[in-house]
Amino acid sequence: MSSIGKIVKISGPLVVAEGMRDSNMFDVVRVSSKRLIGEIIEMHGDRASIQVYEETSGLGTGEEVESTGEPMSVELGPGLIGSIFDGIQRPLDDIRKACGNNLLQRGVEVPSLKRDILWKFEPSVKTGDKVVGGDVIGTVQETDIVLHKIMVPNGVEGTVKTIGSGEFHVDDTVCVIETAKGDKNVTLLQKWGVRKGRPYKKKLSPDMPLITGQRVVDCLFPIAKGGVAAIPGPFGSGKTVTQHQLAKWADADIIVYIGCGERGNEMTDVLNEFPELIDPNTGKSLMERTVLIANTSDMPVAAREASVYTGITIAEYYRDMGYSVALMADSTSRWAEALREMSGRLEEMPGDEGYPAYLGSRLAQFYERAGRVISNGTEGREGALSVIGAVSPPGGDISEPVSQATLRIVKVFWGLDSNLAYQRHFPAINWLTSYSLYADSLAKWYDNNVSVDWMKNRARFMAILHDEAELKEIVKLIGMDALSASDRLKMETARSIREDFLHQLAFHEVDTYTSLKKQLFMMKLILNFNDEANEAVKNGADIEEVSTLPVREKIGRFKYVPEEKTDEEFSRLSVEISSELDDLLRREQD
Repeated sequence: MSSIGKIVKISGPLVVAEGMRDSNMFDVVRVSSKRLIGEIIEMHGDRASIQVYEETSGLGTGEEVESTGEPMSVELGPGLIGSIFDGIQRPLDDIRKACGNNLLQRGVEVPSLKRDILWKFEPSVKTGDKVVGGDVIGTVQETDIVLHKIMVPNGVEGTVKTIGSGEFHVDDTVCVIETAKGDKNVTLLQKWGVRKGRPYKKKLSPDMPLITGQRVVDCLFPIAKGGVAAIPGPFGSGKTVTQHQLAKWADADIIVYIGCGERGNEMTDVLNEFPELIDPNTGKSLMERTVLIANTSDMPVAAREASVYTGITIAEYYRDMGYSVALMADSTSRWAEALREMSGRLEEMPGDEGYPAYLGSRLAQFYERAGRVISNGTEGREGALSVIGAVSPPGGDISEPVSQATLRIVKVFWGLDSNLAYQRHFPAINWLTSYSLYADSLAKWYDNNVSVDWMKNRARFMAILHDEAELKEIVKLIGMDALSASDRLKMETARSIREDFLHQLAFHEVDTYTSLKKQLFMMKLILNFNDEANEAVKNGADIEEVSTLPVREKIGRFKYVPEEKTDEEFSRLSVEISSELDDLLRREQD
């Protein structure tokens, strides 16, 4: 039920209005004659505190506030893919057309999905069919890559009375369903409140990896499909580049990228790069399976909170169609800063460092909407929503509240290290502090789909890297010469793991993505050399000469070998390792 009140107080993005008794929490309101968009976040009697998602300068007390009587919702339907929205799902290209090329104006009202485009609807049910919420009644080819499935709205159950075929606008009726409560018109478009997760039948266990092509992720710290991960790191350590890489190469059907309070130039890079990037699986532009939400740091701070909910609701919608969706939120720290600002203006009791006491629960509500699920409907479609959130702790100090609250929720921690970034080691994920709690549950999948050696090799890599860290402390105290030959070889193997395997060039046409098969070959080459070199050293080979064998450089350059040539090169190098070490031993004995 809508109501009209009057502004009595303005404090930045917070507006207080009286006379709003008939309104409800989280109702969307229009503020003043400028029609600014806001949302009620607190109610006391007839007094409502409103979070305004646009600049409030110039507003005065006494101006009208009108409640729409509806919660903050997104429009879900054909036309989402390839679009660029702001934090409250207004299409930026349409706003630009309405405002010209000048600065975006306040109070612009444009529909989220274009009403003038005709979409070809192919029905998949017929008159008389029984349907329930979540059933697919037809499809629309949204892009060359994405087949958009038109679903019966949740909570609707009945018999198909009429079903159309042909071209329709998003708000045209394509189907009429006869229900116990009367006829229900179904359009290509449906609305959903952003603060409420979309329902599903069943949540599945996370036992399938989200393959990213990034070696440090896939091998050492994997994320499951439907899993949640955090990428904390200081300025300049590569959070945004890492998320761009995951967006480009992750094994997901749909990408939802939320620029939540990040710098405008970083979002500009995304907008410029993604249309030019070719999807390796389809040969089409990456934008043909991507939704972008651009909510940069110079936009009103309150809109940051809306942007993460808008993004995850769109992602859930495609998950319900049976797609694997990867959502990138860059960064949740900016969202938390918006919560802190609004909490301060509401004069709530602060928690750690001024953040609201409910920070942890808000983060948990967001991340818990991820998962691999069986969607509603009789078909039982399986979909997955994986969430990867960047965290920007001040000075890289992860003891601050946002990082700590996030770490209590997520199962994968990719800790970026400024020292690695300064050494030009990218991705700068620190292998000593990062972890993945999905590794054990994914072991069976790797055994069945890649190799039974995968998890064994991974465990050996981790052990060697941890041993290297301990040996480095000894070297600092007494020097490299004090180490035994086997320990020196372990240091060399660890260097090979770091420089040849974990270091990956995002801008190299071959090295930017590595298949699991090639990753396995790389692991085997490094460990085979380690094992055979150990044997050679025991038989009298000189460690210095072993370390400088020509085959070591060839192993290091294996990552630049194109995927189609890896089998041949792997076989050749495996033979070369043995022959070079045998030759060295013969020379030593002679």
